[in-house]
Amino acid sequence: MFYLYILKSKKDLQFYIGSTKDLRKRLKYHNEGKVFSTKLRYPFDLVYYEAYKSEKDARKRECNLKLRSRAFAQLKNRIRDSLK
Repeated sequence: MFYLYILKSKKDLQFYIGSTKDLRKRLKYHNEGKVFSTKLRYPFDLVYYEAYKSEKDARKRECNLKLRSRAFAQLKNRIRDSLK
C-alpha cells in the first residue's frame, strides 16, 4: 500500500502533505527531525491519510492537494473536527 498523509505541526500549526510506502516509519522520521523539508517544524500529529494500491495514484493525489488550493480547502472542510 501507498499512503497520502497530512501532518500538522505542533510548533507552528501548519500542515504538511506527503506520500510514502511506510507511513509509520515516515511519521517517525518527521518527528525525529530527519526529513529536510520539515526538520524545523517538528513534532507533528498525523491528522489524515488515504491508502492506495498504486504509488502513482498516491503521488497524483499528493500533487493535487499541493497544487490546487481548492482541493485542499475542501478536504480541510470535510475533516474540520480532526484538525483541531
